[in-house]
Amino acid sequence: MTRPSKPTVAKILEAQRMLGSYFPPTPLVRAPGFSQPGVDAFLKLETHLPTGSFKPRGALFALAHALRSRKVAEVTASSTGNHGAAVAWAAKTLAVPATIFLPVNPNPVKRKKIADLGARVVEVGGLDITHAFRKASAYSSRTGAYFLNDATDPDLPAGPGTIGLEILSQLPSVRMVYVPMGDTALIRGIATAIKATHPHVRVIGVQAERAPSYYLSWKEGKPVEVEIGETCADGLATKTAIPENVQAIRELVDDVRLVTFGCFTSVRRCWPSRREPRPQQRFSNGRQVKAQSFCL
Repeated sequence: MTRPSKPTVAKILEAQRMLGSYFPPTPLVRAPGFSQPGVDAFLKLETHLPTGSFKPRGALFALAHALRSRKVAEVTASSTGNHGAAVAWAAKTLAVPATIFLPVNPNPVKRKKIADLGARVVEVGGLDITHAFRKASAYSSRTGAYFLNDATDPDLPAGPGTIGLEILSQLPSVRMVYVPMGDTALIRGIATAIKATHPHVRVIGVQAERAPSYYLSWKEGKPVEVEIGETCADGLATKTAIPENVQAIRELVDDVRLVTFGCFTSVRRCWPSRREPRPQQRFSNGRQVKAQSFCL
């Protein structure tokens, strides 16, 4: 059974205090390749976090929260890679054994990352996350392991919600924030944090055109199941939308857009160097400009 899908602002602030003990805010850098005259675009470089994605924010906060309220002998998760790596990292950080269920033939780089972090990896039938989810859920029921499901865990979205707080602090002039959507925990957290104090800032969801479940669900106002096509954005490939999450994004998100494979490759060409992040900028040629942020 799912539980409330929107984190509270109080819980996001709690997550910010807790996560600050493990890593600093990630850089927000100007992206000339996306900027236009009068409109500066910025990238929020979540690649600077452990495991190379935003996912450790939610995994670490949720697992730590669970440890404070119950005995957790083991944590398990289903994933196409990034969430699994984050749970493995959080489990290693908090000294909890982890078992991660992946679809067959997962991304080899992500699979190795999970294994290198000390988690047990189990590959199950099916090319999408559905079979892995069912196996992880059954394993949790059988063994009592804490199932840290990033689509339904009530504490997890507060972790990525801290990104919203960081953007508002780093870029007070922000007008619009684009957020990738897979299971929607990221955008539910960010939108909650931003809309609480800056309701005029538009939050735009972005989903891969070959995995448009939440795009279609957001437009139709009800969960829509889709067949997932081949996409380089495997972390955004969600087949089935969850009703509570659909309701949450319809309340929080101003618009949802689909992007093509070509858009993803364009982002890669414009990606700033991880080793040489540039400081955030709010002004261009001595004047303030409209600013939009992309969470990557």
